[in-house]
Amino acid sequence: MTSNHTTAVEAWIAADPDPVTRDELTGLDPTALAQRFADRLHFGTAGLRGPVRGGPDGMNRLVVIHTTTALADWLIDAGHAGGSVVVGHDARHGSLPFAADAAGVLRDRGFDVIAFATSVPTPVVAFTTRRLDAVAGVMITASHNPPADNGYKVYLGGGPMDAGAQIIPPVDAEIEERIARIAVDSLVVPAAGAAVSDPRAVDAVEAYLSRLLERHGSRSSTLRVALTPMHGVGGDLALRALAAAGVTDVVVVDEQFAPDPDFPTVAFPNPEEPGAADLLLELAARTDADIALALDPDADRCAVGAVVDGAWRMLTGDETGALLSTTALSQHDSSTDASMPLVATTIVSSSLLGRIAEAAGARHTRTLTGFKWLVRAGEGLRYAYEEAIGHCVDPDAVRDKDGISAAVALAALAHEQRSAGQDLAAALDELFARHGVHRTGQVSVRTDTADDITAIMTRLRNRPPATLCGVAVARCDFATRTDHLRTDAVEFTGHSPGHDVRVIVRPSGTEPKVKFYLEVVVAAGGPERLDEDKRRADTLLDDLRAAARELGDLR
Repeated sequence: MTSNHTTAVEAWIAADPDPVTRDELTGLDPTALAQRFADRLHFGTAGLRGPVRGGPDGMNRLVVIHTTTALADWLIDAGHAGGSVVVGHDARHGSLPFAADAAGVLRDRGFDVIAFATSVPTPVVAFTTRRLDAVAGVMITASHNPPADNGYKVYLGGGPMDAGAQIIPPVDAEIEERIARIAVDSLVVPAAGAAVSDPRAVDAVEAYLSRLLERHGSRSSTLRVALTPMHGVGGDLALRALAAAGVTDVVVVDEQFAPDPDFPTVAFPNPEEPGAADLLLELAARTDADIALALDPDADRCAVGAVVDGAWRMLTGDETGALLSTTALSQHDSSTDASMPLVATTIVSSSLLGRIAEAAGARHTRTLTGFKWLVRAGEGLRYAYEEAIGHCVDPDAVRDKDGISAAVALAALAHEQRSAGQDLAAALDELFARHGVHRTGQVSVRTDTADDITAIMTRLRNRPPATLCGVAVARCDFATRTDHLRTDAVEFTGHSPGHDVRVIVRPSGTEPKVKFYLEVVVAAGGPERLDEDKRRADTLLDDLRAAARELGDLR
């Protein structure tokens, strides 16, 4: 290491207020130490995320103090000195002390801090930031990341579209610029103090539940729901929310109900991951449940399981998004709101939402990936979703994805379907029969280096495939666009009288891999041909997966 680098490392270790991470860094050999200080965490799709460990490239107390000091500077420079800031945390390793440090720094800088003394779901922090007109909100969470990780998520105040929404450029870059210029030896470590329950935070939870009841209503339901919070913080609040909505017959996965930062029953605490929902589906089948609901660890995402073609399985995010969009659009009251409602999804999600919106006389738009973009899709937003099981079913209250409100909405939909003698699978079939069978999937190609990612993307731009699944394809390069969809992604689409294909390729923002988002659409043939159309769509999707793997092969 150079002398300047050595000085920076020494200054960091001396400033670290946590003896655990300070000793960890002191014990590293020079090579490992250099790797820790080669870079620092950066704001990504949903804030800072990284392993809980010492150094600027991990989540630790000094990183939280450093980041919060920069956030406070930004807020003061933006004219928000003395405003209210909401601070919450989940139950991951380090979350409580990280939240205490964030709250302490903000108090020391003169802000009115509204802190949750105990762990809380992420959407409650987004809701509280918006409801109390706070100038910012900070949530300590890594959502569905592996157990070793934690993170730092920032919401801002503002107008109707921005209040309680995640930061977007240039704010993230402006905060990072302040982080870079604040010397760690100048940081003030806040005094330790016991967690105090702020009455406003307690009231906010009750207000959140009241809003759910206002939005979705309450009904006497005999629906049986199987539920897992996947070792996260959403279990108790989800039970309260479902009960308030009239759904009281809820069976839970006992092994996964209490918060546990080690997530002992799952290899990866993400309801989308293969096997993660096995215990839930087993419980649903054993107890003859009507639907199965899985929250991710911070309860901002929700996956639903149902009996489809005679067997329990988790629905995809796109299937769930299609179902919830019909509910959102049916709730539009043209007598009180003359504007056309808007629904939104991302460039990597299914095209089915667009067809549903068109048939309903609603507007539809696509955004870049991430709810920081989705909730800013436009005026009149009624519903937004992304294929990664994120759903915003009440944008006026929570300007982010919200697994608990999505769970209540799904239970209400299942209740309505059951009252009509149907289920969620039948509701999906109705959509497919009307708009065509839409099947989506993903293929991820891992690479050894960033250069490999560049090579794949460059080759696809310079030598795009001529056909996919027997259909001639056209290319759209999002990197060359000049509108709000500009990003490092390439889209290939093909249309035929019988089926359409779509592939979007983009580098992962967090891992060394290229992701292929796939969709096939078999033209609607009516209810009598639905089974045949679904089989054909599944075969086409398998073919498209094979084609995507070839496209990602560097050999």
